This record gives sequence, C-alpha cells and structure tokens, in this order.
Amino acid sequence: MNRRVVVTGIGMVTPLGVGKERFQNALWRGETGIREIASFSTEGFGSHLGAEVRDFQPRNFVSVKNLRKMDRLSAMTTASVRMALDDAGIAVCDANRDRIGIVMGTAFGNTELKVQSARILFTEGPGMVNPIHVPNTVMNAPAGHASIELGFRGVNTTVNHQSVSAETAIACAAMEIRRGTADVILAGGADILSPFFYEALCRFHALSPTDGGAEGARPFDLVRNGPVMGEGCGIVCLEAGERARERGAAPYCEISGWGLASSPSPPTGWPDNPRGFQLALERALRMAGAAAPEIDCIEAAGNGGREPDAMEAAAYERLFGGGPAGPLITALKGATGEIFASGGIRAVALALSIREGMVPPTVGLLHPLTPLPFVIGEARRRPVKKALLSGISYGGTYACLVFEKGGV
Repeated sequence: MNRRVVVTGIGMVTPLGVGKERFQNALWRGETGIREIASFSTEGFGSHLGAEVRDFQPRNFVSVKNLRKMDRLSAMTTASVRMALDDAGIAVCDANRDRIGIVMGTAFGNTELKVQSARILFTEGPGMVNPIHVPNTVMNAPAGHASIELGFRGVNTTVNHQSVSAETAIACAAMEIRRGTADVILAGGADILSPFFYEALCRFHALSPTDGGAEGARPFDLVRNGPVMGEGCGIVCLEAGERARERGAAPYCEISGWGLASSPSPPTGWPDNPRGFQLALERALRMAGAAAPEIDCIEAAGNGGREPDAMEAAAYERLFGGGPAGPLITALKGATGEIFASGGIRAVALALSIREGMVPPTVGLLHPLTPLPFVIGEARRRPVKKALLSGISYGGTYACLVFEKGGV
C-alpha cells in the first residue's frame, strides 16, 4: 500500500505554553521560554539559563489512577497525546483502538529518575528502590503510559536516535500508515531538563556560553556560543488520508517525504562537510516529488552551536543558493532551547505555519552568519505550500521531512 499521511491534530507541553492556543500565540509573538532556571540550583555551574515547562497541570489531562505511576516525562507525553487526539476529533473506542498506535522519540528519557534510582540502589540497597519507579527508567515509558491511559492497541514503538529521535519517530510512524499497518499514529518527541543532565552538559562545556560572551540561544548568529537546554513534548496525530477524508477532517498538512542520512563524525562532534545533511534533504525532496525551488519555509535545526549551525547553513546555501530569494528559514530552538527530541514541537510549529500562512521569527538571531532569508524580529505572513523540517544530531546523524499543504 502507499497511502497518503496527513496531520489532523497537534498537542504540546512546551516552555512557550501548554496547549495549542497558548503555544501558537507565543509562537507568532516571538516570545521566548528561556530564563533563569527555577526548578534547581545552578550555583557553581558555568550556565544558568534553561527553557523550563511551567504551569503544567498533569491532572488536567491524566487520570489520577495512572498519574500516580507516571514520571514527569510520561505525564507530559500523555497530556500531549490526549490534546492531539482531541484536536483531531478522534475518540478511541473498541471499534478503532486496534488501528491506533504511538511512535515516540526521546534522546535521553527520564535522566533524573534514573539518577535517583541508581543513587538509592548503591547507597541503600535494591530493597529501597521504589518498584513503581523502575518501569519509568526505560526509554519506552512515555509511549507505554500514553497507550495505557488512552487505550491504544496498535503500533507502540520508541525511537532513540539522539537529537533526531522525534523526526525519525514521525518518519517511522508515516511508514506504518503508508503500508497499512495502522490508521492513526500519535508521533513526536519529548525530553526533560534535569539537574544531572544539565550539570553533565555544563562540565562538557556543551551549553552557552561555550567560549565566553553572554549566555543565550542565538541560532545562526555570528556571535552564537552554544545552545541553551530546554524541555517539553510535541505530538502530531498522523492519519491515513482516506480515513481523514471519510470522517470530514480538515488536515493541517500532509507528510509527503522523508530522508535519513549520516556523516563520519566523532560521537559528540560534528562533520566538517555538509554533504551528509544535504543528502537527507535531497532524499526527502525526492520522495515527496518536490524540487528545491518549491520549498517555501524551513523549520531549521539550528540551536546556537557554532559548528552545527555553520554546517546547516552551508547545506542550505548549496541546495537553495546563497541569496535572500530562497525559502524562509526559522529556528524554534531560539525560543524553546535545545530539547534534543525537539522535532515533535518543531513539527507542531511547522503544521501551524502551513495552516496559518505565518512563519515565526528566530528568537535571538540578530546578526545572521550568511545572507540566507532568515525570519528575524517578527513573524512573516507567507503562504506555505511546501516546507522542510530539518533534524541534525551530533555524531553526524540527520533526518528531514517534507510537509505539504492539503492532504485529502
């Protein structure tokens, strides 16, 4: 089978707000979720900023019975999945639950719970580890909890693919729908900001300011000096096109192509040559049957890192030309920080851009490193018929998807 795959619902728990209305308003206004970290002390660290999720009330989305067994990452995922289903107008029931599934991406899972459990294990002994917490230390806990809460019996998969976990998860979900193994799949990504992981990144000098200067997220800026860490979850409800048409749904967009690629690179480093990322872009375009000049917008992976932003910009210059006439480019991580499995939230933002004909600004970008048409200062109104979601990870791993207007 080769069915069309459309996005009929979105759900999100983000540093810009919880739920579509709050997220969308913050997105178009160019707001930022980055500020001084409040949930733990950063005293003694070289970095102090983060994009934390605030004002999230899990009980508004999750039953008390199941919430008692969940970690915070699973609660954010379950809430986002519920919102995406509600937005799509899909009610899970015995007639459809066997054909509804979930494919989640997470780069690191619940790092804080793992650290707490390990600390208790080695200091107090195995008998003191809370058995309720143990299932939440595995990577597939968010997908498992969401499927239990919502009652899915279809595909249930977790993708752990570093910083392109969510983009790869969405591509895998689209593959399942295309070949007919599911009718609806909730797909996206989630990661949390934890004290342990934050400290580890600081000790590796992986967060802004990596090489001096003012701390902050500045994607594609000449004075960028590293990413700021964030957290959150973004989910898109993917549905077979004919099913959406039969029930009268109005899709945000269609996912028409995807491309994966890699480059030889150190595990925590970046390749010097943009060819691997360019291959992922080209493969996504080829699968979608699209030419580079047809792309109106790019939701870029840029996070303010010196090497990855330069490599990504170089690939866009090769593929689209170096002038200001190509697709508008925006990078959401200037507002949400580097969430690692950020592709879910960025997919949500791109779906909104296509539906609303609006491209959000790249927060923190003032002095572009190239003359590419970055969206700076304020959102730009522009019809978006075809767009790219770009995913880049250290270690030379890439995943890109083509989103198109319409779909049924």
